[in-house]
Amino acid sequence: MTSKHIYVLNGPNLNRLGKREPGIYGSQTLEDIGALLTKRAQALGCTVEMRQSNHEGHLVDWLHEAEDKGAHAVLLNAGAFTHTSIALLDAIRAITAPVIEVHLSNPHTREHFRHQSWVGQAAKGTIAGFGANSYLLALEAAATL
Repeated sequence: MTSKHIYVLNGPNLNRLGKREPGIYGSQTLEDIGALLTKRAQALGCTVEMRQSNHEGHLVDWLHEAEDKGAHAVLLNAGAFTHTSIALLDAIRAITAPVIEVHLSNPHTREHFRHQSWVGQAAKGTIAGFGANSYLLALEAAATL
């Protein structure tokens, strides 16, 4: 594994990107975003490993795996788990690999319940509100860590 291998973990319903509320989340699919990330990562001298699950435990396991395999960083769009998961908060705190929280939309301009981020309490930083570009901006940040 290269010294700049970056995990990109995606939570619930992100497999529906391109179909789910395109006015909020855009028309690009998760596969489209993955292709953009792969291309940009190559230019930055990084590699990315993109994964998605609708199950909280998978995200916890993958955070642990990223640490155990020496990942340079993790980009995490935890979807709705951002606002509900103490398990993800604990998993981020249990690893030393920096985690960057990513959101397509800006949670602070949406429903009140989205204003609380458990993930953000342990993340190195948060990038939100720029659509698919949020992922690219987070990758740029991760590459410079």
